[in-house]
Amino acid sequence: MRTIRRGGECETEVRRSRFVCALARVADEDEARAFIAERRRLHWNATHNCTAYVVGPDGRVRRSSDDGEPSGTAGVPMLEVLRHRGVTDTAAVVTRYFGGVKLGAGGLIRAYGGAVSAALDAVGVVERRTLPVVAVMADYLHAGRLENDLRASRHRVLAVEYGSDVQLDVVLAEDDLPAFEAWLAEATGGEALCEARGSTTVEVEPDQV
Repeated sequence: MRTIRRGGECETEVRRSRFVCALARVADEDEARAFIAERRRLHWNATHNCTAYVVGPDGRVRRSSDDGEPSGTAGVPMLEVLRHRGVTDTAAVVTRYFGGVKLGAGGLIRAYGGAVSAALDAVGVVERRTLPVVAVMADYLHAGRLENDLRASRHRVLAVEYGSDVQLDVVLAEDDLPAFEAWLAEATGGEALCEARGSTTVEVEPDQV
């Protein structure tokens, strides 16, 4: 499952019409509608504020609006770009300031879809993965170097707790536990232990999965 890395906006121009696409991460339809209302208030004098959003863990909830553009020329192509990129929990508003030149149906479809695509490229996309977590227990003699090694590796350190020993909660890649246990034994001379602690959802770059 993918979503945008952050909210943001990007402006494009097509035959003197300005298309300002704003993207936001949203948890549900209420947040999507609130974001849309905010953009419409901000650009109250625009020619159109067309919208699309996808929400839910499977991206099942999808809505779009042409906001006065010819039917199917704005909201639908915006939604198609979100769907094609595989993102969810994302709302898009493309604000158009008419430049005096009509674009035709095909031109509008390309302009609105292109505005969303450009904005996605600008803000970036991350992938959400549910990955296993292990608790690593090490004594103070090994903990400092071990933490540094872990942070320099592809593994993600979620938390560090200091008690009689040091506990590091570490996110592993899928099916990586045997290799991690072997690495840990070698790195600490067998002095550190680890045990499974369930799973967590993290965001990673698409090329890391």
